[in-house]
Amino acid sequence: MAIRHMCDVMHHRCPITLPGSATVQTACQHMRDHRVGAVMVIAEGGVLEGIFTGRDAVRLLAEGRNAAHTKLESVMTRNPSIMSPHHGAVEALRLMHDGGFRHVPVVHDGRVVGMVSHGDFHAIEHAAFDEQTGLWERL
Repeated sequence: MAIRHMCDVMHHRCPITLPGSATVQTACQHMRDHRVGAVMVIAEGGVLEGIFTGRDAVRLLAEGRNAAHTKLESVMTRNPSIMSPHHGAVEALRLMHDGGFRHVPVVHDGRVVGMVSHGDFHAIEHAAFDEQTGLWERL
């Protein structure tokens, strides 16, 4: 099972998006409910403004800020590193490793089309391992 492009990794992905005016509490509730580690902050038309991650939430709480009254636009990471759906998956892993982050928004023609996380690659590795194990068992 060869992974060539980001679209192979993010197949059928519907990223969680919120406007910058949403509160951190709302973002954290969405992250909990959808079992994800990040939300993308978008403007009208699906244009990416930033990303908010669990690490951002921890930093906010450690500073004693109120999640119910803090807007995403004031704590999100602006201008995050992005990938297009046609970039190689290895490039995304390298970008995450070099940048020290676990999520990469996938953007096409200026609009958000998905997000990949470090964990997405683990699931694919497990699927490839299961496939190889099945081949060996048949031999």
